[in-house]
Formats: sequence, structure tokens, C-alpha cells
Amino acid sequence: MSATLRCPLCHSPAEGRVAEIRDRVYLGCGVCGLVYLSPDLRLDARGERARYETHENDPGDPGYRAFLNQVAEPLAARLPEGARGLDFGSGPGPTLSLMLAERGFPTRIHDPFFAPDPEALTGEARYHFITCTETAEHFFEPGFEFDRLARLLRPGGWLAMMTELVPTDVPFESWYYARDPTHVAFYREATLTWLAHRHAWRAHRVSPRVTLFQAAGT
Repeated sequence: MSATLRCPLCHSPAEGRVAEIRDRVYLGCGVCGLVYLSPDLRLDARGERARYETHENDPGDPGYRAFLNQVAEPLAARLPEGARGLDFGSGPGPTLSLMLAERGFPTRIHDPFFAPDPEALTGEARYHFITCTETAEHFFEPGFEFDRLARLLRPGGWLAMMTELVPTDVPFESWYYARDPTHVAFYREATLTWLAHRHAWRAHRVSPRVTLFQAAGT
């Protein structure tokens, strides 16, 4: 491990190995709490896309909608009438954007593989809400990505993040979430606190895997 290797979220020096799974080495950060795959072991873009294309994200699937409703319901309850948002990492079968639009909240989509929309990420675009569902664990550079999302939020806006947190009751090596080769960044409770502090967000944990961050402002 290089002595200069740094956390991709807070850029602190890596502390050391957390686990090794099938020759994939996971490192930990003692400052923000992030656990991350050693950068030299990440899949290339072709491997990533091939894995994502195996996902069956059907907007007409009631089970998939129920899963995403863990975000849609608590977020919609907090939004002002006419709020407009962005689904960041919408995947091969955009569904959450449709669910929010059905509730009266038009939602733009962006996905680097399946729905790239660079204009959606410019400084000209500001949103009342941004959803990031089962996406943050794929971030190669979570520091960059969360900084960008923070800039895209209006004052008082909401960032809805859905991801499983590193468990405290089972070894990392046996955690199913870590065995997906496209999952490269893993968050702890302490990581959510660090993110909230960095961006002056208020964090609302609405379920074990869903956190709503509210930006400062009115």
C-alpha cells in the first residue's frame, strides 16, 4: 500500500486494511470513517457497465417501487409544492424519478452510463432535491461527488441518500453488500456525521439505509 494513498472522501491518509475479499483489499479512514476498495482494484468502465446491465430495474415492478418508496415517501413529505429535483445515478431503468413526478415533483435524471446529461450538473441547474439511491457505494471519488451535489442544491434543499451502512454485527468479509465488485465506497454512521458537518447539512435518518440531508437556508 502506497504511503501517499488517501481517503477518496476526506483525503486523509489511509489507515490500513479493513478486510480482504477474493483478493480485493478494503482500506479504512480514521477521520471520516469511510471504508473503500483499494483504487487499483476497481473495475474498468466496461466491467462496471456489464455488471449494471444485469440489474432488473423495471418501473412496472411493484416490488421495486416498494423498495424505492423508502426514499420517495419520506422525501415527498418534506418537499414544497412544485419542487423540482434530480435523480443522480438513475440506472438502467429510471423509476424513482417517475414515482416523484407522479407525486407532483418533476425529476430530471442523470446516469453516467445510461442517461448522461452534463447540463443537469452545471452551476445553472439548482434543485429543491436530489436523490442518490444505491449510488453512493459506486462513487470512485465520493469527496468530489458530494461536493458537486452540495453545489447543485438550493438553500434548504434535500439530498436523499440510500445505501447500506457498514454493519457492526457481522464481519465485513461476510457482508453481502461488500461482495458486489462495483461497490467501492462504504459508509458508517460516523461518515454520515462527517458529511453533514462538512456541508452544513442537517441529517435525518428515516430508516437504516436512508438518510435525508437538508442544506442550510430557507
